[in-house]
Amino acid sequence: MKKLALTFVLVTAAALASDWTGYISETKCGAKHADASAGSVGCVKGCIKGGAKPVLVVDGKVVAISNPGKVPEALYGQKVTVTGELKDDAVEIASIEAAK
Repeated sequence: MKKLALTFVLVTAAALASDWTGYISETKCGAKHADASAGSVGCVKGCIKGGAKPVLVVDGKVVAISNPGKVPEALYGQKVTVTGELKDDAVEIASIEAAK
Protein backbone atom coordinates (compact mmCIF):
# COMPACT_ATOMS: atom_id res chain seq x y z
CA MET A 1 0.00 0.00 0.00
CA LYS A 2 2.84 2.42 0.85
CA LYS A 3 4.52 1.69 -2.49
CA LEU A 4 1.30 2.45 -4.32
CA ALA A 5 0.89 5.75 -2.48
CA LEU A 6 4.52 6.74 -3.17
CA THR A 7 4.15 5.86 -6.85
CA PHE A 8 1.01 8.00 -7.07
CA VAL A 9 2.77 10.98 -5.47
CA LEU A 10 5.77 10.71 -7.82
CA VAL A 11 3.61 10.38 -10.94
CA THR A 12 1.42 13.30 -9.87
CA ALA A 13 4.43 15.52 -9.15
CA ALA A 14 6.00 14.69 -12.51
CA ALA A 15 2.73 15.46 -14.30
CA LEU A 16 2.61 18.97 -12.78
CA ALA A 17 6.14 19.95 -13.80
CA SER A 18 6.45 22.13 -16.88
CA ASP A 19 9.18 23.79 -18.92
CA TRP A 20 9.29 27.46 -19.87
CA THR A 21 11.77 29.35 -22.01
CA GLY A 22 12.06 33.06 -21.39
CA TYR A 23 14.30 35.74 -19.90
CA ILE A 24 15.30 36.46 -16.34
CA SER A 25 14.41 40.05 -15.54
CA GLU A 26 13.45 41.71 -12.25
CA THR A 27 10.42 43.16 -10.50
CA LYS A 28 11.32 46.80 -11.15
CA CYS A 29 11.54 46.71 -14.96
CA GLY A 30 9.65 43.49 -15.76
CA ALA A 31 9.30 42.66 -19.46
CA LYS A 32 11.37 45.69 -20.50
CA HIS A 33 14.56 43.57 -20.32
CA ALA A 34 13.62 40.50 -22.35
CA ASP A 35 16.32 40.64 -24.99
CA ALA A 36 19.65 39.60 -23.33
CA SER A 37 21.35 42.76 -24.60
CA ALA A 38 24.33 44.08 -22.65
CA GLY A 39 22.25 47.02 -21.40
CA SER A 40 19.42 44.75 -20.23
CA VAL A 41 21.80 42.36 -18.48
CA GLY A 42 23.49 45.26 -16.68
CA CYS A 43 20.19 46.76 -15.58
CA VAL A 44 18.82 43.43 -14.35
CA LYS A 45 21.99 42.73 -12.36
CA GLY A 46 21.98 46.24 -10.86
CA CYS A 47 18.31 46.17 -9.91
CA ILE A 48 18.54 42.74 -8.30
CA LYS A 49 21.61 43.82 -6.32
CA GLY A 50 19.57 46.87 -5.29
CA GLY A 51 16.76 44.73 -3.87
CA ALA A 52 14.48 43.84 -6.80
CA LYS A 53 13.51 40.18 -7.15
CA PRO A 54 14.20 38.04 -10.22
CA VAL A 55 11.21 37.25 -12.45
CA LEU A 56 10.73 35.12 -15.54
CA VAL A 57 9.47 36.83 -18.69
CA VAL A 58 7.76 34.45 -21.12
CA ASP A 59 6.22 35.82 -24.31
CA GLY A 60 5.98 39.29 -22.76
CA LYS A 61 4.26 38.04 -19.60
CA VAL A 62 6.04 38.55 -16.26
CA VAL A 63 5.88 35.53 -13.97
CA ALA A 64 6.99 35.76 -10.34
CA ILE A 65 9.52 33.22 -9.03
CA SER A 66 8.65 31.72 -5.65
CA ASN A 67 12.23 30.58 -4.95
CA PRO A 68 14.41 33.36 -6.44
CA GLY A 69 17.53 31.99 -4.74
CA LYS A 70 17.55 29.25 -7.40
CA VAL A 71 18.46 31.83 -10.08
CA PRO A 72 22.25 32.14 -10.34
CA GLU A 73 23.66 35.61 -10.98
CA ALA A 74 25.24 34.35 -14.21
CA LEU A 75 21.71 34.01 -15.67
CA TYR A 76 20.45 37.50 -14.76
CA GLY A 77 19.16 39.08 -17.98
CA GLN A 78 19.76 35.92 -19.98
CA LYS A 79 17.48 33.65 -21.99
CA VAL A 80 16.80 30.54 -19.87
CA THR A 81 14.87 27.31 -19.76
CA VAL A 82 13.13 26.68 -16.45
CA THR A 83 11.60 23.44 -15.25
CA GLY A 84 9.21 23.75 -12.37
CA GLU A 85 5.64 24.11 -11.17
CA LEU A 86 3.28 27.05 -11.43
CA LYS A 87 1.72 27.62 -7.99
CA ASP A 88 -0.38 30.66 -7.08
CA ASP A 89 0.77 32.61 -10.18
CA ALA A 90 4.47 32.04 -9.39
CA VAL A 91 6.86 29.48 -10.80
CA GLU A 92 8.70 27.29 -8.32
CA ILE A 93 11.98 26.45 -10.03
CA ALA A 94 13.17 22.85 -9.95
CA SER A 95 15.98 23.52 -12.45
CA ILE A 96 17.19 26.41 -14.55
CA GLU A 97 19.78 26.62 -17.33
CA ALA A 98 20.81 28.89 -20.16
CA ALA A 99 18.56 28.33 -23.18
CA LYS A 100 20.10 26.81 -26.26
